[in-house]
Amino acid sequence: MKKRTWLSWSSGKDSAWALWELQRDPQVELCGLLTTVNETHGRVAMHAVRQSLLETQAERAGLPLIQVNIPSPCSNEVYQEAMARAMQRAKQDGIQAVAFGDLFLEEIREYRVKNLEPTGIEPLFPLWQRNTRELAQAMVAGGLQARLTCVDPRQCPAEFVGRAFDRELLKDLPEGVDPCGENGEFHTFVHAGPMFRGPIPIQVGERVERDGFQFADITPA
Repeated sequence: MKKRTWLSWSSGKDSAWALWELQRDPQVELCGLLTTVNETHGRVAMHAVRQSLLETQAERAGLPLIQVNIPSPCSNEVYQEAMARAMQRAKQDGIQAVAFGDLFLEEIREYRVKNLEPTGIEPLFPLWQRNTRELAQAMVAGGLQARLTCVDPRQCPAEFVGRAFDRELLKDLPEGVDPCGENGEFHTFVHAGPMFRGPIPIQVGERVERDGFQFADITPA
């Protein structure tokens, strides 16, 4: 029998590519996209993507959106309580696994495994330890289209915010910046790709600095 699975969804390229991998996995039945949303601003946590665009992504993926609202700022205790409630719902819905788009950060993987262990829900990591340069190139070659929504200027040039995640960007990334931004160098919003039924028309709006990060406001076109 297929594993009834939720995918932890950030709105970005890693979770989108994990979605594409899981859609082709005969052992997985995808049942929903699990997302944390900053309830103060109505945006995806860290990626700062508008809730309306998040909802459009779920529609294009043909999956229900399981939205976990968190305050801003949000303590780890409050976050864990919110996720514990989400896992209670998962158990009630017969969910057997939660998948994540993590690539190589061991402490993040251990954190997820530890938190899921008491629930009996299995963690899945379909992209784990893939070479990030090869993976980024495969995403672009495979038709994934995304924009950089957030850049950490301490690690990546601030002017990269709003740029397309494409071959030119990968060529321009400074040495030491992970091609998938796994160290938090940048975050993305995916607006087209093989995991979606069709593209999402977008435009890049205002660019702002907030809390030490550079953000680009992606809006529906």
